[in-house]
Amino acid sequence: MIQIGRYNILKVLRKTEIGVYLDDGDEGILLPKRFVPPGVRNGEEIEVFLYHDSENRVIATTQRPKGIVGDIVLLRCVSTTGAGAFLDWGLMKDLFVPKSQQLRLMQKEGEYLVKIYIDEQTGRVAANEKIEFQLSNDELTVKEMDEVDLVAYRKSDIGWVVIINNVHTGLLHDSQVFRDIEVGDSFRGFIKTIRPDNKIDVVAGKAGYQKVEDETDKLLRLLNENGGTLPYNDKSAPEDIYRVFGMSKKTFKMAVGALYRERKITIDEKGITLATAK
Repeated sequence: MIQIGRYNILKVLRKTEIGVYLDDGDEGILLPKRFVPPGVRNGEEIEVFLYHDSENRVIATTQRPKGIVGDIVLLRCVSTTGAGAFLDWGLMKDLFVPKSQQLRLMQKEGEYLVKIYIDEQTGRVAANEKIEFQLSNDELTVKEMDEVDLVAYRKSDIGWVVIINNVHTGLLHDSQVFRDIEVGDSFRGFIKTIRPDNKIDVVAGKAGYQKVEDETDKLLRLLNENGGTLPYNDKSAPEDIYRVFGMSKKTFKMAVGALYRERKITIDEKGITLATAK
């Protein structure tokens, strides 16, 4: 069964002058010639994205949209009508946002955080700006230390409210923010704490020892790329550490400590140095 608004792996039925037709269990779905991979053969399987064209026909493309059904993404408005607005989502046909699904009237060139869905009446892919009503922490699908996808939703007094796996909301505390964040930014993180009322605290990056192991490799690489010495230690400013290493000061200190215990580096007031560089 094909899935509109998602990626599908379909078999090539036949080639024509306008493209190839893919097996949908019926007459076939057209993949226009401009999107057909070179050398494709009958019977070969291709991964394609399916949506409706302007004539309401299901059509395939090898283009990759900025989001699929279920995703929450930040998109730019390219035009408006009395019925709604159209957003650029990376395909030939723009993504429609009905007027009833807008928080305020969208403006051309404005950027809006929306959730992509299938309209029940038309069966077409559409977008909804009223995200708040679709998020819930009543029944959680995550647990502490799970790695998750995060989307920056809005700023609060103590951090950023983030969307977790397009389903829940959580809080990324200011103390855990080490780079500029804007609405719609997406990044990986993990569940730090789940409170009794199902409120969730998250942290950007990876959890536990795996994170430290990854960061120690990064430190060693940067040291090797910079003559074996870097002018940073536990007295360096958190902003400088994040700018150079892309990690929090806490993670930096853990990684430095791990390398020091393994006698791979030395530490002094000037910074850190590869043990083999001395």
